[in-house]
Amino acid sequence: MDLALLRTFVTVHRAGSFTRAAALLGLSQPAVTSQIRTLERQLGRPLFLRQARGVTPTSIGDELAHKAAPHLDALVEIAESGLDDEASVRTLHLAGPPEFTAERALPALTELTGEDGQAFALRASFGNAEETLEGLAAGHHDLAIGTARPRGALLTATTLCDEEHVLVAARSWAERIGSNTLRREDVPALDDIPVVEVHESLPFVSRYWASVFDARPAASGTVIVPDLRAVLACAVAGAGLAVLPRYLCAPALEQGRVVALHEPAVPPLRTYFLVARTGTLAMPHIARAHEWLLRAAADWC
Repeated sequence: MDLALLRTFVTVHRAGSFTRAAALLGLSQPAVTSQIRTLERQLGRPLFLRQARGVTPTSIGDELAHKAAPHLDALVEIAESGLDDEASVRTLHLAGPPEFTAERALPALTELTGEDGQAFALRASFGNAEETLEGLAAGHHDLAIGTARPRGALLTATTLCDEEHVLVAARSWAERIGSNTLRREDVPALDDIPVVEVHESLPFVSRYWASVFDARPAASGTVIVPDLRAVLACAVAGAGLAVLPRYLCAPALEQGRVVALHEPAVPPLRTYFLVARTGTLAMPHIARAHEWLLRAAADWC
């Protein structure tokens, strides 16, 4: 059986779409369709059921993928290992949210860009969870960091770390409400404080209010900036309250530039996932970066 046909089949099985598989393989959609039909004729059984949006595997298709995919991934690993020498520097394409990627992931990965014989070049791009996963699925990135676990067989997600969220503001605002005694019945006192957020929908503040106070915030956004580092800068300047990841605002808290308005017994958490296309962890430079980030994340929690 032609390995090229099997490779195309496994890619379609993981992608759930001829169109997406074609993009990943660098082929035209008619070429992918032709290869799948050829394989189906050789086997004498249909491998996929065509639907309005994509394809779903038949039971035979699932069985073949289960048997063939590990061996194809192993062959990719062997081929890639042969290229992974001092004369061949691979490029890792990483995507994720700007703040977390800049503050956490990139500083960790730059240790792997040195001249140690296993180095790789690093390229990063920023985007929201939907954008990064779409780019990863389309083959634009090698690894993606996001806050949503993807569905389907094309992408494989590993829990990276949990991020604690903190309700902060400049000290002047804290003194007005007596933050050390803030309780559920005191929440209305927060309604008079302006809100600094990344979006008009107040995603961080709304999540905090729902988790900690079992309520919705009454105040609207006064300052909206699409970067948590800018949100922190505005909170330090006294623009209002903000909900921020603890790792991002920890230095400002230690220096007294902002204070925590509330310290709940169980702080809200947001989980980050490290995502790769299924099978690509057989490539040494992707596997090494994946392992390195997971190891570094143990110190981030």
